[in-house]
Amino acid sequence: MSARSLTLEQLSRLCQDGEWRRGLHQVAPSGFAELDASLPSGGWPVGAISELLLEAMGIGELGLLVPALSRLAQAGRYIAWIAPPYLPYAPALAQAGIALKRVLVVQTRGVQESLWATEQTLRCPAFGAVLSWPSGIVDKNVRRLQLAAEAGGTLGILYRPAEAAREHSPAALRLRLAPTSAGLTVDIHKCRGGRAGARLQLGINAMAVGWKSHCGSVPRD
Repeated sequence: MSARSLTLEQLSRLCQDGEWRRGLHQVAPSGFAELDASLPSGGWPVGAISELLLEAMGIGELGLLVPALSRLAQAGRYIAWIAPPYLPYAPALAQAGIALKRVLVVQTRGVQESLWATEQTLRCPAFGAVLSWPSGIVDKNVRRLQLAAEAGGTLGILYRPAEAAREHSPAALRLRLAPTSAGLTVDIHKCRGGRAGARLQLGINAMAVGWKSHCGSVPRD
């Protein structure tokens, strides 16, 4: 049996194993004190969808999640990457404390497959976080994913273009990200249970944890 088949078989068992539902937290500290202090829960909301609205790719959007992903992976949870535009740079993930055996990258053939894969992994409590890059989604798609995240107790992250900020979304948290010379500007566009409108300056090295494409790979179609 191939390594891939073994992994999928193991994940199938874990998703049916009730022990993963015990001791789940309602928040995942982001690792950035300024951000945690600005969120009512003190970190990323678990069992919910957060949207990261990007002005461009490769500005540090992965680095913003790395501290939380590292904690989840070290706790034995899996991290799913659904239809990423590029391959994540594996050596940087490993250096950040994210064991590669805990990372599952799922390539899809369109938005419907991406939504299906995102929903299924969000519902599986073996996954600590699900990062997804669906294109052309609407309110009802996000609402369905929100319900899946609640069912699995999973941290759900949707990467969307900045223009999506003009659209309504049932996501619990929406952050708009823009690059600066010192890192990232983070605008809290929506925050369930808290106040939107805050602007933060976070020192994130965009190249510290980035895409393999920066080292020569090509983007996904």
